[in-house]
Amino acid sequence: MYSVNVRDHFMIAHSFRGETFGPAQRLHGATYVVDATFRRQELDEDAVVVDIGLATDVLKEILGALNYRNLDEEAEFRGRNTTTEFLARVIFDRLKQAVDDGRLGEGARGLDGIAVTLNESHVAWARYEQNLQ
Repeated sequence: MYSVNVRDHFMIAHSFRGETFGPAQRLHGATYVVDATFRRQELDEDAVVVDIGLATDVLKEILGALNYRNLDEEAEFRGRNTTTEFLARVIFDRLKQAVDDGRLGEGARGLDGIAVTLNESHVAWARYEQNLQ
């Protein structure tokens, strides 16, 4: 299996509901380093997994829509705990939509999977991944 990873980051504010979250129930900030990993069994006709330039641009665009936002105030997240795990899935869904829309190039339609990892720190991260085929 081949893979290509692109990386970027974004900063948000949010709070959580529920005793599980202790002090994180209060408004707080997070800076995430995001790794988007694209996988395929065989390289495409250009001998690549995905166009790294397009993948970088699309990830930057997706994260730009979240950057410097208080997620508690965003209608699409109202009433949700925007945990690291939850946000990994949101970013995955947006990357998958970009693949489906052809925004990562026609070759990306042959991807076997995508994984999105949100690194909260050097010791904690969460990932969402899914096979596409």
